[in-house]
Amino acid sequence: MSFILLAYKSFIQRIIKEKNAQHEAEVLHQKRLVLENIKAQEAERKRIAVMIHDDIGNRLNILSLWLNNLDTKGDEIIKKNITAQMSSLIDSARSISHSLYPVNLESVGLVLYIEELIANLSGRINISMSVSPKFQKKDIFIEVQLYRIIQEFTTNVLKHSEASRVWIYIKDNKTDLAVVISDNGQSFEYEEVKKGMGIKNIESRIKSMNAAHKWKNVLNEGSRLIIKIPYNNEFSNQNSIN
Repeated sequence: MSFILLAYKSFIQRIIKEKNAQHEAEVLHQKRLVLENIKAQEAERKRIAVMIHDDIGNRLNILSLWLNNLDTKGDEIIKKNITAQMSSLIDSARSISHSLYPVNLESVGLVLYIEELIANLSGRINISMSVSPKFQKKDIFIEVQLYRIIQEFTTNVLKHSEASRVWIYIKDNKTDLAVVISDNGQSFEYEEVKKGMGIKNIESRIKSMNAAHKWKNVLNEGSRLIIKIPYNNEFSNQNSIN
C-alpha cells in the first residue's frame, strides 16, 4: 500500500511539474510575440517617420527658402499667406514624424529627448525630471519604449487627471534601471481602466522590455508608475513588483 501511495504521489508531482513547465513555456512564447510585434511596429513607424522628416520636411524647407527669394512684385499679402501656410506644413510634418517615431533620439539620447518633451509641455503642466549621475545610455529599443511610456503617461495626465505636477525619476541601480513617473491628479481605479488603450499601450511596452512594474494609485491624490528594467534582459516570468 505504501509503495502504491508513493508511486501515485510521484505521478501527481510529475504531472504538476509538466503542467508548470508547459505554462512557463506558453508565457515565454507570449512575451516573445509581444516583443516581436512591438519591434515590427517600431520599425514601420521609424521608416515612415524618417521619410516624413528627411524627405517631405526637407522639401518643404527648400520650398520655403525659394519662396523667400521670390519676387512677388509687391504683393506682400500673397507672399505672407503662402509663407505662413508653408511654415504650418513644416511644423505639421515635424509633429507627425515625431509622433510616429522619435527620429532624433538615437543621436540626442533619452534624457535630452525627455527634456525636449518637458519644454514642449511646460506651458500646460509643471513637469520635473531627476536623473541619477550614473545614468548611462541604454539600448535604443529600451530608450524608445521608455520615451513612449513617459509620453503616454503625460498625455493621459493632461487628458484625464487634472494634475498640476508630474515627476519623472530615472536611476541606474546595480542590477536594473528604475523609472518612476508620478502625478498629483485625481488618479484612477486600475481595474476600471486597465482595458483602456493608454494603460494597454504602457503595459505592453513594459512587457516588451521584460520589465517589472507596479501602479501605486491613491484617488484624488495622484498616480505613480514604478518600472524596473533588468540589465540582463533575458525573458522570465516576472512582470510585477512585489
